[in-house]
Amino acid sequence: MKREPVFSKSPQARASIPQTTAELNMPASLPSATTPLSWRSKFRWDFAAIFLLGVVFSLVVMGVFLIQRSTPKALTQQDIDGAVLHTLQTKELPSASARAAASVQGAVVHVQSYVTDPKNKDQDKESGVGTGVVIKDDGTILTNFHVIAGAKKLKVTFFDGTEAEAIVVAVQPDKDLAVIKPQKIPDDLEPAILGSSQQLLPGDMVVAVGFPFGIGPSVSAGVVSGLNRQFKSPDGTQVLTGLIQFDAAANPGNSGGPLVNVSGEVVGIVTAILNPTSARTFIGIGFATTIESAGSAVGLPPF
Repeated sequence: MKREPVFSKSPQARASIPQTTAELNMPASLPSATTPLSWRSKFRWDFAAIFLLGVVFSLVVMGVFLIQRSTPKALTQQDIDGAVLHTLQTKELPSASARAAASVQGAVVHVQSYVTDPKNKDQDKESGVGTGVVIKDDGTILTNFHVIAGAKKLKVTFFDGTEAEAIVVAVQPDKDLAVIKPQKIPDDLEPAILGSSQQLLPGDMVVAVGFPFGIGPSVSAGVVSGLNRQFKSPDGTQVLTGLIQFDAAANPGNSGGPLVNVSGEVVGIVTAILNPTSARTFIGIGFATTIESAGSAVGLPPF
């Protein structure tokens, strides 16, 4: 009779057979709890640490860069010289005469004098026209005596168009000078800066600002032609001395206006022009009273 096969009962044979249900269901690819991490797991942790370290380093570098950029660079003399040279090469600057005129133009006023109209006693008639320059914050104006002589009423017009009546404060006929004061002034009125004529030399540039024939304010430029000059009035009754001779154009109406140096300082008051004819127009010779003489003549403190 054929015999059924019998499985071996040896330990070696039994070791190959799973002993428990848990062992039968455990996947073969999973490590046990005591199995050490594989080299791939270690690589992933090392890579993450290096990446984070790189991010931190990048942030530090960026912060240092931004701090350096935000710190302003100190200007050197070379930088300043370069900027000035660039401006001179690319920008057209105003002329010296334009700067001088602009510095005083706001203080120059149009002066008109009036008398009673002989044909109509109820009306006033213009008897004279000239120029004045504001020399004090309160609106005090310096002008020529012959501009206001014999006037019943004075009217001044400021740079912004403001008109006001004025009164005579002081006169010095032998110097052809007068001080007048308006009854109201503009809020932003700035007096002229008064300089010294002692520094003037023949050939120095000067500017005359005024209202020739009532037109203005008008600006003319020229040079100092001479110093300590003398002028005799056309009728021979008056002689003015110690005058500045200049060749900047001046005509009737410029009288009492400022003569200005290149620094924008008033160094004289335009007083007369020389013309041997009856035309009373400019032929290249004008005269101005020095600002020192003008101040002392009307009782103002030295400038």
